[in-house]
Amino acid sequence: MIFHHTKIIYSLALSTTLLSSSLMASSSDELAQSVITLRGEVESLYSDVKENKQRYNAQMKSLSMQTIDLQAQINRKETAIKLAKDELDKIKKKIKETTSGNTEIKPLVKNAIALLEKSIQEGIPFMVEERIGSLDKIKADLDAGLITNEKALALTWASYDDAIRLTKEIGLFKQKIDFKGKKVLAKVAKLGSVALFFATPTDEVGYVVKNGSGYSYKQITDPKDKEKIIALFDALQKQIRTGFFELPNALVLQGSK
Repeated sequence: MIFHHTKIIYSLALSTTLLSSSLMASSSDELAQSVITLRGEVESLYSDVKENKQRYNAQMKSLSMQTIDLQAQINRKETAIKLAKDELDKIKKKIKETTSGNTEIKPLVKNAIALLEKSIQEGIPFMVEERIGSLDKIKADLDAGLITNEKALALTWASYDDAIRLTKEIGLFKQKIDFKGKKVLAKVAKLGSVALFFATPTDEVGYVVKNGSGYSYKQITDPKDKEKIIALFDALQKQIRTGFFELPNALVLQGSK
């Protein structure tokens, strides 16, 4: 009888030991699997971080190159404006000297008007028809004798001053543009003489690009770029003309290729 009890006790002890070993082995397997899973997640995260870092570096390099290119274009435009002002000063000086000498100034006035017309036609397409029309009226009135040579000179001089002012003016206007093969009355945002953005009544937006000796209106379809242009129009509508604006590269440079 005692033998049987001892056998039962040994059997229970052996079963307990086997069960404990089984549980420990199961727990070890689960822990190993968890470690493997976590290691995979860490490697995946590290790969994502590395990829994002490479993408960020590439974007920064691209933005840096764009900044350098834009600065170079702005420098060329500033040089062109300076040369234009120097030429204007020479013309004004010549007109003044001619007037002071009481000589015939009519040919000189017409030449000055022709130079300004050429500048308007080659420059950013802002109110071109209206500005050319004003100069044509001065010539017509001068030829018809409706105004004196001195009056024509004063009006031409004022037109030059207005042209210089427009190179610096930032504002929101309305004008007809050639868009998709037809004339459309659109809102335009003019940034001096370096960029001109437009918005049509049908909510199409874009900017002016120079094509050889002329210009065309490029429509923007990218949602992010559209938001940038719309934000600019909203700011100008609220009379906000200073601050930081992120815009698509839409510089229009006279003589640039």
